[in-house]
Amino acid sequence: MSLPHLNVQRLDERSRALITLAGEIDLETVPLVSVSLRECLYEGTCTIDIDLTAVTFCDVSGLNAFLHASWQATTAGGALQLHHPPPSLRRILTLTGCAFLLDGTPANRTGRAPTARVSSAGAR
Repeated sequence: MSLPHLNVQRLDERSRALITLAGEIDLETVPLVSVSLRECLYEGTCTIDIDLTAVTFCDVSGLNAFLHASWQATTAGGALQLHHPPPSLRRILTLTGCAFLLDGTPANRTGRAPTARVSSAGAR
């Protein structure tokens, strides 16, 4: 049986932290994510950016960890933002009403803005 693979790196700059995750976030690896987020908040870092560029999978346990840490960061006067999530996670965030966790930029994982789509349905 192989162990789940998730790399967690943290870079601090004053009261802000960048956490870079690479691999899969699931029930077995989410404790690594939770501990890293909890340490940031415990140490007084309440603005947390999470780079998900190299994440290949994230299930609801990861989403729950992000939501919990976001609530704690907001309560402390800061914020938590997810950057460059995989398309599947972006869709889950949108469908569950959790898109507020995204960084707010319309860029996709390649850094390009998505192509605008014009729908003719209902157009007059």
